[in-house]
Amino acid sequence: MTPTLIQNIECFITRPDRHNLVVVRVTTDKGITGHGCATFQQRPLAVKTLVDEYLKPLLIGRDANHIEDLWQMMNVNAYWRNGPIMNNAISGVDMALWDIKGQLAGMPLYQLLGGKSRDAIAAYSHASGETLEALFTAVDKLAAQGYRHIRCQLGFYGGTPAQLHTPANPTTGAYFDQQEYMANTVAMFKALREKYGYRLQILHDVHERLFPQQAVQLAKQLEPYQPYFIEDILPPMQSAWLDHVRQHSSAPLAMGELFNNPAEWHELIVNRRIDFIRCHISQIGGITPALKLAILCQAFGVRLAWHGPGDMTPVGVAVNTHLNIHLHNAAIQEYIPRSASTDAVFPGAPEVKDGFIYAPEKPGIGVQFDEQQALAHPGIYRPHEWTQSRLADGAIHTP
Repeated sequence: MTPTLIQNIECFITRPDRHNLVVVRVTTDKGITGHGCATFQQRPLAVKTLVDEYLKPLLIGRDANHIEDLWQMMNVNAYWRNGPIMNNAISGVDMALWDIKGQLAGMPLYQLLGGKSRDAIAAYSHASGETLEALFTAVDKLAAQGYRHIRCQLGFYGGTPAQLHTPANPTTGAYFDQQEYMANTVAMFKALREKYGYRLQILHDVHERLFPQQAVQLAKQLEPYQPYFIEDILPPMQSAWLDHVRQHSSAPLAMGELFNNPAEWHELIVNRRIDFIRCHISQIGGITPALKLAILCQAFGVRLAWHGPGDMTPVGVAVNTHLNIHLHNAAIQEYIPRSASTDAVFPGAPEVKDGFIYAPEKPGIGVQFDEQQALAHPGIYRPHEWTQSRLADGAIHTP
């Protein structure tokens, strides 16, 4: 291949809806432009600074064809590595380079990677409610749209406590009661199975709200209701406890959205402590490391369920889809409906059709970026109070 030289790298922060979204644009001397997702919505300015001040001068004039070499260079250039700010910045460039390569080849990304292993990927979305009746209404709505996999939550993460006993003048935060949450979650699964039987696959996100021994108890209690998977039953720093969870329950376990470093997932995969890997692709550095992670997972029977929240760009949604269509061990794709204003900034993103997502067929990633629309929605910092999760005594607990 003749060289395709990088002429410019730009980073944009836009907030067309609730979340700050970060996108990187790479421009080449062949008139081909690529876009990548670098969203770290809680720290977008830090990501932009890294792209603008460090990655841009490092990469200008280099050949965009050599994605592997450029990724390795970006990863080690600062010597210290594998943090969320750096990984998201690298991801923005990495995805843009794959977007460019697909356009040069005249192929959608999934074809460039080797073609498809499935016709479409099953999607799941979120149903929640403060009461069972409200939850059932949300489930019915998604089922009517064709979803057969639904993540169900009774209240917010950790549940909404009914009678929380706290000290006087409690510190501001998002309070929850672990025992009440566990009891309500087991009751929720029982009610869901009584109402819907097993025609729907039910998922649930613990979001790290439990201590290790409580995680063992909850997994054991949920086993009879055959969840599709239980997500983040423990925080990453307590992942060794997953061996104990496995000993007491066959409930499938999913984990990974907080992972940044291969050291965090390697032992879980090779020792088969989880059933699904949930990494956020921009959080681990983009498409290049995601492909390697997927191959490692396949060798050990771990399936892919990439993180797909609302705080990622539609470029990232399309990347998840391309990888899921190509990779044989992909299982399911998380999907959050987008606003019209978000679609105006990012035209061409994939959507759910009768419970499935199909890969874009345009060359590259297949999602466009409207700079003028993006600039009309500047980023706004907010403190994200939901991360200030607290137990009844006021102690912060991992969110």
